[in-house]
Amino acid sequence: MPEASPQSHAAHGRPGVLLTNLGTPDAPQTPEVRRYLRQFLSDPRVLDINKVGRAALLNLVILPTRPAKSAEAYREVWTDEGSPLLFHGQALAKAVAEAIPEAVVTLAMRYGNPSIAAGLKELHDAGCDEIVVFPLFPQYASSSTGSAVEAVYTEASKLWNTPFLRVVPPFYDDVEFVQSFAEVARPVLADLKPDHILFSYHGVPERHVTKSDPTGQHCLKAPDCCKTITFANRQCYSAHCHATTEGIAQALDLAADDYSAAFQSRLGRTPWLKPYTDFEVVELAKKGVKRLAVFCPSFVADCLETIEEIGMRALEDFKEAGGEELVLIPSLNSTERWVQGAATIVRRHLPPTRTP
Repeated sequence: MPEASPQSHAAHGRPGVLLTNLGTPDAPQTPEVRRYLRQFLSDPRVLDINKVGRAALLNLVILPTRPAKSAEAYREVWTDEGSPLLFHGQALAKAVAEAIPEAVVTLAMRYGNPSIAAGLKELHDAGCDEIVVFPLFPQYASSSTGSAVEAVYTEASKLWNTPFLRVVPPFYDDVEFVQSFAEVARPVLADLKPDHILFSYHGVPERHVTKSDPTGQHCLKAPDCCKTITFANRQCYSAHCHATTEGIAQALDLAADDYSAAFQSRLGRTPWLKPYTDFEVVELAKKGVKRLAVFCPSFVADCLETIEEIGMRALEDFKEAGGEELVLIPSLNSTERWVQGAATIVRRHLPPTRTP
């Protein structure tokens, strides 16, 4: 794409790019984690129950105990640079900005800081009339992509001069994403020589999946309902996850018996997508798997759910069940291949260069 001239920028404003991710507490301490969890779990797309029930569950069950436990977990992953999700996101935004000099690029979090409102204001103040919104969630879920897109539209509507928004759709099978993960994994797999590879995705309640099916007749109605993307499951999180698994497996030339998929991070007692990662890790060890590699391809940046939940807790469970070595395959973070891949995805959605 030819670089826009200064006159073009003056007449039309530079395009903006808003990279959005889920969010992180401001500090790994109980008050900050409680504030973050309150914002996160107050979202009706996350806890999709009636308002009274959501408030009761949040205030009477979750917030009295969970913030302290979560703060302890966050302290396990916090570094001198701060939250991994945040500093990896900032590094990605900086690198993408260097790769796309004709655009203004910034990072925003759906919950916590930097907020979506702050990100839009930054782009507005930079003169960006047209903004590419890039939700960094490869697979669509109403509780992640849907919530972030809704928040962007809501905050953008508060500006007198509303920006014109272009939203990047889910990229679960995009070659740039798939090949970036494959490139990160190859040296890890070559060194470990695993007996098995587990693809672990953030879980969602089963009802979120069935609600995404406009026909009401497909999702979770048959064991192979996720095998092929159809009209009915085109926005199904589970189907997207399975497509990602197959895409990366194909890129790495894995045999069908070499890998499986599972879902982590469930909350509460209602059924979530199965199989559950914490159960699966133990079962694999009991079946004789000694060296296990774990992908987490629902995250483009390492965070609590990858570093602590898989790299620490799952490792401990695996060894206690008889396994010897569990290795977390790093996420994409701001690796060179992903920076170029993300920039390529963004460029597809940038407005065409115009002259006055």
